[in-house]
Amino acid sequence: LDDLDLKINAEKLYRYIRESLDDREQEIIEWRYGLIGDGLTQREVAKKLNISRSYVSRIEKKALAKLRRQFEEDDR
Repeated sequence: LDDLDLKINAEKLYRYIRESLDDREQEIIEWRYGLIGDGLTQREVAKKLNISRSYVSRIEKKALAKLRRQFEEDDR
């Protein structure tokens, strides 16, 4: 049952990423958390996108909040 629950939540997460986040947010979340290859540091992501590390941090925080809200709404 735990494996099934994990699979269902993983599918929800991928769907929420596609539906709730803009392209840049998706890219940052995918790179940071290893959804595309190995996970990268904020500094590495910033270098790839030619933006500051602090900007990556702000975008990541905003994207995670959006995803959290999606899960909370789904639990209602």
